Amino acid sequence: MEDEFPKKRNVRPTEKSNLPIVTLLVLVLLVLAMLYVGYEYISDSSSSSEELTSVVVDSTLEESATEPVSDEPAPTEEPAEEKKPEPVKEKTEEPKKEEKPSISASSIGGEQITHTVQSGETFSSIASRYNLKTETLQGLNSSVSDVKAGVTKLKIQVKAVHTVGPGDVLRVVASKYGITKEALMKANGKTRDFSERGEKLIIPFPDKK
Repeated sequence: MEDEFPKKRNVRPTEKSNLPIVTLLVLVLLVLAMLYVGYEYISDSSSSSEELTSVVVDSTLEESATEPVSDEPAPTEEPAEEKKPEPVKEKTEEPKKEEKPSISASSIGGEQITHTVQSGETFSSIASRYNLKTETLQGLNSSVSDVKAGVTKLKIQVKAVHTVGPGDVLRVVASKYGITKEALMKANGKTRDFSERGEKLIIPFPDKK
């Protein structure tokens, strides 16, 4: 009996401790926290490097955008050369269009005669003889560019052609048509106040046509 009691006293109850598990969990959490912090640092560094590369790309785009501007002034020189021959053509065409305006005999009225140009006569002197304007005489003879003595024949428009009858002196004939005796003598190339019976006298217009 005495031997049994001491055996029971020597038996110690087994105690279970939770400390090793707690420490393991703490260590695992620390490791996870370290990994998380490291991941964020790596991601931040990569994002900053991407920003740097994007800045470089933008600078190259700006340089390429400025380059085509320098190539534009070249085409402005070409149209200047094309415009040079145009005014030359216009100058050559202008003198060809210059023509004398023609005048019809019906617009003046009266009768038409033919005058053979004599030595020393011009358009202006002939027009003055028949009391016409130089422009009118040139218009009636628009096809004639130059007068030549004994060759050129001009169309002359006069008021009438009068055949001298009995008693028709120059003064009487001139007053009959409302012109002066001097104008009648000039139109007929007379230097004396004389006319013959049956002679045809050219009667100029009293006013210049």
